[in-house]
Amino acid sequence: MGPNITGMKNNEYWFSINDVEKLIDGGKIGTSHLPWDKVEGSYRFLKDFADEKVIYGINTGFGPMAQYRVDDRYLTDLQYNIIRSHSTGAGDPLPDNCVKAAMIARLGSFLQGKSGVHRDCVELLVKFIDNDIIPMVPCHGSVGASGDLVQLAHIALAMIGEGKVHYKNEWRDAGEVLSECGLSPLKIHIREGLALTNGTSVMTGIGMVNIIAAKRLINRALLASVWMNEVAGSYDDMMSEALNACRRQRGQQIIAAKMRETASGSKCLKKREHELYDSGHKQQSNFEHKVQAFYSLRCTPQILGPIMDAADNCREILENELNSACDNPIVDPVTRNVYHGGNFHGDYISFEQDKLKIALTKLAMTAERQLNYLVNDKVNGILPPFVNMGTLGLNYGMQACQFTATSTTAECQTLSFPNYVHSIPNNNDNQDIVSMGTNSALICKKVIENSWQVMSVLFLTLAQATDCLGINDKLAPATRAAYDKVRAIIPVRVEDAPFYEEIAKIGKMLQSPGW
Repeated sequence: MGPNITGMKNNEYWFSINDVEKLIDGGKIGTSHLPWDKVEGSYRFLKDFADEKVIYGINTGFGPMAQYRVDDRYLTDLQYNIIRSHSTGAGDPLPDNCVKAAMIARLGSFLQGKSGVHRDCVELLVKFIDNDIIPMVPCHGSVGASGDLVQLAHIALAMIGEGKVHYKNEWRDAGEVLSECGLSPLKIHIREGLALTNGTSVMTGIGMVNIIAAKRLINRALLASVWMNEVAGSYDDMMSEALNACRRQRGQQIIAAKMRETASGSKCLKKREHELYDSGHKQQSNFEHKVQAFYSLRCTPQILGPIMDAADNCREILENELNSACDNPIVDPVTRNVYHGGNFHGDYISFEQDKLKIALTKLAMTAERQLNYLVNDKVNGILPPFVNMGTLGLNYGMQACQFTATSTTAECQTLSFPNYVHSIPNNNDNQDIVSMGTNSALICKKVIENSWQVMSVLFLTLAQATDCLGINDKLAPATRAAYDKVRAIIPVRVEDAPFYEEIAKIGKMLQSPGW
């Protein structure tokens, strides 16, 4: 069991991405500290306000059917109907962590007190999260415009005791699991069906899982880049404070500072002032060691800097969305009104997930180029072909591992075309321009998975190159620790053997939050 989450910001209840990470890893929310005054005030206001008024989704149909008034006898049926009729997803179920993050995002929206839902709805959602009751949510179905209607409907379906849930590693009927946990299915009060299905919570949930992984990925890329430069014996001025301060870009300066910290204690990096700025080279016309390293090594601050900036901006947008009311209509007891608009439209999330996947594709491309430096003896000039420590011709070293990294990087490049601009009108042209936000988040997720595979091959090859040069004792403490962790999984490879299990194990290690 993880810690209880009691996040606050500016005297308001506030979920951070760090809170979401803790909740995914087993933390609990509980109910005692939640802003019930907001939730209950919104419900009471809507109950009084809705009488004798026409309000979308309460006494009208949904989408283009909003032009039809629904008889008061059927208002409860109306809410159940949107849940059941929209549970039409297809494809494999979303991973548990993505669905759990989506439920947290839905909860964050309800806690704004702008949805008019009954307290029972919010409490049951907390129980699902805290008890790891994970609804079956197919990966396909959302166009990200009236929010994630189809996928959120699958969450709502489980909450009314129908559909399937993943509970204690088994797929079971939702009603059975609710009964086993001492929970009653949700009953409709006013608009719980529409409120549960209408919003950006699934794309936000997947996006939060993505940004947590992306930050780890960037940190591993930074570590690999320092290690790369140690293997190459690069001059360390490319990460110097004076050089990087000349360019007024926050990300570049932060990456350079982190590289200096990571490289502290290294005996492999060269000092330009000692090697080239003394008088001993005046008569030398040709230099065996490169005066400047290849761009994939030397330009790490300039490459990882904008990638980090993109990730930080994405994180801010996601955190704001997590703590926003993103359904329609907005029920506002403060101004005593119900507002109809489009807070469910997912462009903010879609755009950021596209930018993030493009940034991380560039990260994968850089890692692949660093790998190429290691395996290409004509480029590095210090290692045998493919870092082959066996017999050349008989053994093949890392040759085939490069194929995997290169093909995976190529797939990332293909996936990087912006999905944000792939709007297709639907819903009788009511949804005439849509965000495709959940698709954007899922494609970004695939790019991240691919990038971990490329990074795994790079770390494996860096360890092999380190042993080939015999410099493990000269590495900085931070990179030496990484070397030791790789070698704890796979020893020095001289003879040929399959690598696929080791690549998967290293990938799992790299993704671990506390490695």
